[in-house]
Amino acid sequence: MKYSIYELATYAFDPLHALWKNERTERAVAGLLIACFLAALVGIELGRQGLLPDAIAAKTPASHYAAVGMAFTLVLVLEVISFIFVLPCSISKSVGKQLEILCLILIRNSFKELVNFPEPITFTGNLTPIYQILSDGAGAFVVFVMLGIYYRMQKPLPNLKPAFKFSYVASKKMVSLMLLGLFIGLGIYLLFCSVTGRHTFDFFSTFYTILIFSDILLVLISQRFLPSFHAVFRNSGFALVTLLIRLALAAPPFYNAALGVASAGFAVFLTLAYNSFYREEKKP
Repeated sequence: MKYSIYELATYAFDPLHALWKNERTERAVAGLLIACFLAALVGIELGRQGLLPDAIAAKTPASHYAAVGMAFTLVLVLEVISFIFVLPCSISKSVGKQLEILCLILIRNSFKELVNFPEPITFTGNLTPIYQILSDGAGAFVVFVMLGIYYRMQKPLPNLKPAFKFSYVASKKMVSLMLLGLFIGLGIYLLFCSVTGRHTFDFFSTFYTILIFSDILLVLISQRFLPSFHAVFRNSGFALVTLLIRLALAAPPFYNAALGVASAGFAVFLTLAYNSFYREEKKP
C-alpha cells in the first residue's frame, strides 16, 4: 500500500506527539528536572571542596547560583520541544508559545545575574546587576501580561475543506519534524563542542534563527491553502514577531527586554487588527 507524503508525516508525528503529552512522560521529565537541579548543586559544592577530578572541576561553576540558570535552561529546552509539537495546531498558537519561551528566557537572564553576587547573597554596592535583574524581570512581566491579552483575542479561523485541512496540517507536521531533527542535532553538536573544548554557541539564539526560516516556509505553505491577502499578511506578521524575538535574544541588556515587549505588542496589535477588520464572523 502506498502512502502520500502527508500521510507519512502524520504517521510519524502523531505517535511522537502522543508520547510527549503522555502523563507518565510529563511526570518523568519533571522528576528528571529536579534530579538535575539537585545534582548540579551537589556537583558545584564538590568542586568548591576540591573533591572533583581536575578535568571536571575546570568546567564546573564555582557559584551555586549557576545551578539556577541550568535549571531554567532545562525548562526552556522542554518548552521548545512543546513549541515544536504545538506548531501544527495553528500559527497563532505557535507564536504564543514562542512568547512564552521569551518570558522564560528573560526570567532566566534575571537569575543568571545572581552569579555577580557573593554567597550568601549581600548587597555589594554594584547596581549594574540589579538594574539588569529589574529590566529583564519587568520585561518578562510585561510580555506575560500581553501574552494573556493575546490569548484572549484568539478566535477560530474559517474552516478549510476536510481534504485541504488534512494536507495543510500534515504540511506543518513535516515542518515540525524537520525542526525536531534540527533541535536534536543542535543539542548533540553543542554537547560535543562543550566536551571537546571547541567554541560553543548560544543554543536558543541559533534555534530562533532557524525558526525565522521555518516561519517563512510556513507562510508559503499557508498561502497554498489560505491565499487571501489578509491571511498571508497575518502569517507574515507572525513571522516578523519571531524575527523581533531573535533580535531580543541577541540584544544587550535593557535593549533585549524592550525588544521582547515590542515583539509581544506587535503580536497583540496584529491580532487586534485582523480580528477587527478582516476576520469573517461565522453565520449562525
